[in-house]
Amino acid sequence: MLSGRRLDLLDPSPLDVEIADIAHGLARVARWNGQTAGPHVFSVAQHSLLVEAIGGEILPAAGAAQRLEFLLHDAPEYVVGDIISPLKAAIGDSYKGVERRLLTAIRRRFGLEAPGPVLARAVKRADRIAAHLEATRLAGFAADEAARYFGRPEEMPPAVTALAEPWPTAEAQARYLARFHALAG
Repeated sequence: MLSGRRLDLLDPSPLDVEIADIAHGLARVARWNGQTAGPHVFSVAQHSLLVEAIGGEILPAAGAAQRLEFLLHDAPEYVVGDIISPLKAAIGDSYKGVERRLLTAIRRRFGLEAPGPVLARAVKRADRIAAHLEATRLAGFAADEAARYFGRPEEMPPAVTALAEPWPTAEAQARYLARFHALAG
């Protein structure tokens, strides 16, 4: 990692996880394999900020630790990239195991416990809402096609939907880091 840490993908240690590395990596990983409209890629860092904002709408009483769960839900992608769901399914449990171990190390590094069922469902719901929004605004999906893959759209306030506009890499990285620090105290 740029921080100088060496992260073992098969046995990741929380001691080797740094938020600066996560923000740096996620700001440089393109969602939708880069197949999005706009002058910049839509990064996983931006997607994570969008999911966290949506999470605040669907769980308005969520505390900082719960909001961090939304923000960090795709954090393992800072080292493994954003693999599309059909490929993840084809790769199977090997990939899922690596991703799960990384997320466990990330949670431990920042003092977070694994989410309970209510929060886990809320994260998945927020992720689907974000994917639908991204699919129709950025990735060229028709509304009915996006609904088939991600479910019916749910209304979100303009301040949330405005997050689905691609930013330059440095801005995505800075905004991700700022939000993490605001939530982590």
